[in-house]
Order: sequence, then C-alpha cells, then structure tokens
Amino acid sequence: MYYASLRSIASFTPSRCVPNSEFEKTLDTSDEWITKRTGIKTRYFALDSQGSSDLGVEAARLAIKRANLEPSDIDLVICATLSPDFAAMPSNACLISAKLGIQNIPAFDISAACTGFIYLLKIAKSFIESGAYQNILIIGAEKVSSVLDFSDRGTCVLFGDGAGAAIISRTKDKTESILDVHISANGKYADLLMTPQKADKAPSKSNSDTNHDIHYNGKLQMKGNEVFKYAVRTLITDVEHILSKNAISPKDITHFIPHQANLRIINAVGEQLALRESQIVLTVQKYGNTSAASIPMAIDEIYRKHRLKKGDLLLLDAFGGGFTWGSALLHFGGECL
Repeated sequence: MYYASLRSIASFTPSRCVPNSEFEKTLDTSDEWITKRTGIKTRYFALDSQGSSDLGVEAARLAIKRANLEPSDIDLVICATLSPDFAAMPSNACLISAKLGIQNIPAFDISAACTGFIYLLKIAKSFIESGAYQNILIIGAEKVSSVLDFSDRGTCVLFGDGAGAAIISRTKDKTESILDVHISANGKYADLLMTPQKADKAPSKSNSDTNHDIHYNGKLQMKGNEVFKYAVRTLITDVEHILSKNAISPKDITHFIPHQANLRIINAVGEQLALRESQIVLTVQKYGNTSAASIPMAIDEIYRKHRLKKGDLLLLDAFGGGFTWGSALLHFGGECL
C-alpha cells in the first residue's frame, strides 16, 4: 500500500516590503488600527512585471531541490491561485512547468482561494495513494495585490504576495505520511468574499515570457464581520472533527499551522483547542494574508528556523472565499535543513 508524504517545503517572497505606515499616506488608517484588528505589521508586494507564476516557480525550484529531485522526476504539477497570470488560459501550472523545464506531464490550476493548499494536499494524496503518480509538485502562488482595491482600507491592508511549494511523494512508511485531509465548501455565502468581475490579463509587447502587463478589472470585496464569524465557527468545528476522527489529542500536535488571515481568528481557534503558544505557528504579522500561499509559507518559515523535524505532526486549517474550508493532519516526511 502506498502513502503520500510531504517530502519538502519551500517559499518565495517578493522583495518589496510594505509596512502599515505606507497605507497612512492614502487611507484613513494607522499602524495601530491595522495591528490591533489583524495582527499584521508588514506584507510584501510583487513588482509590476512579476506574475504569480514567477513567484511560484522560485518556490517550486527550491522545493524540488530540497526533495533531492530533478524537474524530470516530477510527474504532476498543480497550482492553487486566485490571482493567475492569465484569466482563463494558460494555467499557472503550465507556465511554472515550462519555466522549470518540465514537459509532457499533466499540469492544472485549482481555485479554492485561501483553502487552496489544503485542497492541493487532498488531490495529491488521492493521486499518490491510487498509484497514479510518484512525485507531485504542488504550489500556492499569489499576487493578491493585483486584485486589491487600494481605496478600501477594510481589505487592502490585509493581503500580501508570495508563493509556497511542496513535493508530495510516494512512501510505504505510514509514520511519515499525510494522515487525513478534509475539504468542504458552501457557495451560498459567495457574496461575502469575492472578486465580482472577471480578471483580464494582456500579454506584454516584450519578448520575455516572464514579463507581462497585469490588469484586473475585478477587485476583491469582503464583508469582514460576517466572514470573521463564519470562519471562526466553521474552522473550530472542522478541526475538532478531524482530530476526533483520527483519535488525536491537541496536545499531541507538534505544530498548528493555520491559514494566516487574521490573528484574532487564529487565537480563537487556538484557545478553543487549548493549544500551547509554542504549538501555534504565526507569520501573519510579517506576510499578511497570502491566500493559497499562506500555509506553505508558514511551514517553510519554521523549516528555515530549524523548528521543523522529520516526523513532526502538523495540523493545518484554512478558510477562504467560496466559501471553502479544510483541515489536514500530516507528518513531515522530509529531511531537516
């Protein structure tokens, strides 16, 4: 019997750091207001010439290297994003594959907003356990700044750009496997968090395949109070369910790695589960909400700080537009940095 294992993790952050104080120049807001309500202090924005696939390829390249693989060893590429380089086609997964020199294997995108990485884990786990593939590259890549309304202080201060990638590989060792992944959705609440118009992307006149002008007609809209209430209630229920189903106590979790959307949401879930502060991974203050890239970026944060060890038990949870949500229980099956 085959199991799926998280063999490596990596991330990439664009170079431009944007502190809260930068928003004070154009909005009726302050560092104190943003920090108190969200926990966010800074976020990173990509260059105008960068698409989310450009961020994703950097994270993917490092994830492949850390798994001691070559691009030719990858037999499936899947990308989760709400800010793809092109509105319909080609997919970010195809673009990333091409930039990595990966050819003639399946590649496709999924759209599950902030829950994207957990959806990717579910898909990769199913493919690995079926025997269809051996090494799957999954990427959460976002240029959320492309869909922000910078006149709306309720949304534009919350988000950042970035990418996270992982290799999910076949193993026969259950102690290094992805134990369980739960995903769900309810489109009834779609109007509470959405980009109501279609994205439009125009290719650049440049001959470079990595530079293109990026234009989005649709801008992200969110009814924050309603989303907050639904997210907290749903995530607590979902996390309690996956722990109970697998007979795992919160105290046995090495790292709780939630979607990094809002510190108040993270604290509410952590308190309900009676988790210790040392168990909870926080990066929201540094990166803001990077949507589908949020969880892999947070995993890579503790990996780079030598806090993530082989065999560690991780609990993940996320909630995003759609509404979508999900949780995962998995061991880290990779080698330490």
